[in-house]
Amino acid sequence: MQHSTGDGQEAPVGQLDGQAVPRYAGHTTFARLPRIEDVTACDVAVVGVPFDSGVTYRPGARFGPAHIRQSSRLLRPYNPALDVETFGRCQVVDAGDIAVNPFDISQAIEQVEQGAYHLIRHGTSPVVLGGDHTIVYPVLKALHRVHGPVALVHFDAHLDTWDTYYDAPFTHGTPFRRAAEEGLFLDDHSAHVGIRGSLYAASDLSDDADLGFRIVHGREFAHRPLKNIVDELRATIGEHPLYVSIDIDVLDPAHAPATGTPEAGGLTSRELLELLRGFDGLNLVGADIVEVSPAYDHAEITGIAAANLAYELVGLLAKRR
Repeated sequence: MQHSTGDGQEAPVGQLDGQAVPRYAGHTTFARLPRIEDVTACDVAVVGVPFDSGVTYRPGARFGPAHIRQSSRLLRPYNPALDVETFGRCQVVDAGDIAVNPFDISQAIEQVEQGAYHLIRHGTSPVVLGGDHTIVYPVLKALHRVHGPVALVHFDAHLDTWDTYYDAPFTHGTPFRRAAEEGLFLDDHSAHVGIRGSLYAASDLSDDADLGFRIVHGREFAHRPLKNIVDELRATIGEHPLYVSIDIDVLDPAHAPATGTPEAGGLTSRELLELLRGFDGLNLVGADIVEVSPAYDHAEITGIAAANLAYELVGLLAKRR
């Protein structure tokens, strides 16, 4: 439980002490943080959504939250890149998983929205561990109920703005089309980052442009300074509430082999970590990391990348408290 600091304030409960309990021991919450039921209130919650019924190629992302948690055991409380006591500045918890129907996507969407809204309406900022990218649509719906439309930065190899797959409106390739139709994000303050690979037609890009996204193509990282890209993204976002959505396949398969739709020519983990650190000071209100499919991982390469990305996002949210 939380403990008093002596001035009437409750000090945050941090992770298990890695010098008292070995990293390979203890409970498997994210970064060995307390569970949400172990504290009286929380500021940032890492929450899993083990759902992958919307995938179009490799399955298995339903096991992503557990894999990312296992891969987060080495995370320590101080983040030198952001100069923040990640788990000491505010109360960070693991909120467990939102249980969803694996057979009915429409019902699952409602369950994710309600689960996310339960956290957000109490003032908690969520970092969501997927699961496939279908889940970002209901998370955005929940955020909209509290924050209104948000600036959206979407890191991905793919646009995820297609209209349907096999006439199904809700898949991991359609969440941002559905979100655009409902006005869940600010179309002139949002961007895709890392887009690459083959498309169905040139119209995929023009159709996406009609939704208002700015695109930073993956190939741009070969010849543009990363700082310039960060500066442009910050200018696009402005002071609006910001939501960050990370499909792990934005990383090159060398850095994230365990994903459902891998594409050659992606970002390195170092590049993506630096991009996130470039958002320091912006009005971040939530984030997700999706499409980790652990059956394709080895040596926890993808899980470790995802865990460290989540750690940076938690640090950014903690600095705003």
